[in-house]
Amino acid sequence: MTKFLLAASAALLAAPATAQNRIDLVRPDAPELAAHGDHVVGVTTMRFTREGVPDVARATEDGVETYDREITVEIWYPAAEGTEPGGSYTALLRDGMTEVQLAGRAARDADPAMEGDFPLVLVSHGYPGNRFLMSHLAENIATKGYVVASIDHPDSTYDDMGAFGSTLVNRPRDQAFVLARMAELDDPIGAITDGDTAAVIGYSMGGYGALIFSGAGLTEDFRASRYAPPQELLEINAMGADTMADLPDDRVKAVVAIGPWGRNRDAWNAEGLGAIETPLMLIAGGVDDVSGYDAIRSIFDETVGTERHLLTFDNANHNAAAPMPAPEESWAVSESLGYAPFDHYADPVWDTVRMNNVTQHFVTAFLDLHLKGEAEKARYLDLVPDSADAVWDRAEDGTPNEADSYWAGFPERTARGLRFETLAQGE
Repeated sequence: MTKFLLAASAALLAAPATAQNRIDLVRPDAPELAAHGDHVVGVTTMRFTREGVPDVARATEDGVETYDREITVEIWYPAAEGTEPGGSYTALLRDGMTEVQLAGRAARDADPAMEGDFPLVLVSHGYPGNRFLMSHLAENIATKGYVVASIDHPDSTYDDMGAFGSTLVNRPRDQAFVLARMAELDDPIGAITDGDTAAVIGYSMGGYGALIFSGAGLTEDFRASRYAPPQELLEINAMGADTMADLPDDRVKAVVAIGPWGRNRDAWNAEGLGAIETPLMLIAGGVDDVSGYDAIRSIFDETVGTERHLLTFDNANHNAAAPMPAPEESWAVSESLGYAPFDHYADPVWDTVRMNNVTQHFVTAFLDLHLKGEAEKARYLDLVPDSADAVWDRAEDGTPNEADSYWAGFPERTARGLRFETLAQGE
């Protein structure tokens, strides 16, 4: 009977052939900066090769070989005037087999804008994931005048999951490599890309990589843990190693780490995290049990070398903020996984589009401030209510009730369940 009900449920939940799977939804109650920008955007796929890289996923105690690491990157960019908006993406679900169509605003292989100098943003998925997992955020940011490069990390995607050690070693190195390749592009997209002004957005293991890329070397205990690959390959990311000295890149002006994994396994300590000097925004679910919410708060507390923010979605888990809305096809139980891939994208408490919109709002303010120098965007990150930027609900005695306040850019009564905190450098 149980098997019959499971099969029946899968059939009922199977998506229709005309599933829309839109990634560009903005709810009517979205905060102000979640709205799409003025640019029609194009999207294209490029491939870059890291040559002579240690093959961490296949390393053994007897040795390790090198190989050429092929990295696929999806790139969004402001398109030429007159470009017709709209297009689709073909992506794999979490099961690594099911292809789905995603619908968005970007025009495939459209001509880039004739002129411009648009900052570069790298997007780095989790383990596993792929370059489309945060396509909603990438597309949204591009409409606001950014070139966005979302990376498929080998050994970490849905269809090529390899040994976890490869992700631990390669994630920050992939990010640094793609930044360098994008900054030196000699084509029409390169002509409008300001590779000297960049940001990194990473989710889960992408956040782990972004923190290392920013200078947070790994502890000795973590490098000797069960997570470490053979041949001491993780030493390349060690705190104090010569190989870490040149990794932080002055071109990176801001980092967004969403649910970053690692502090929950003591990958860093206060000394390592204190080495980060790049402005940092952390985003997390308040009950994240994968990366550990308390561990993410430790990152917030210990990154004393920079100003940083922490946006919390109360009662959300690890899927907070980053994944796209679950494609309709993901609602059906996967035979290979034994569960519905829906669980990889969705949160049981928060609506995904709502979380995506809130994230788009805060990330836009953060990037515009640090990459474009738009000082006025700081008001969206300063949540101390005052007469200009916030409206207060009133308690019964007429006094302001801080718990019921809302923030710049948020419609009335729409900041409930959110916390936004800031610590200055040195605090």
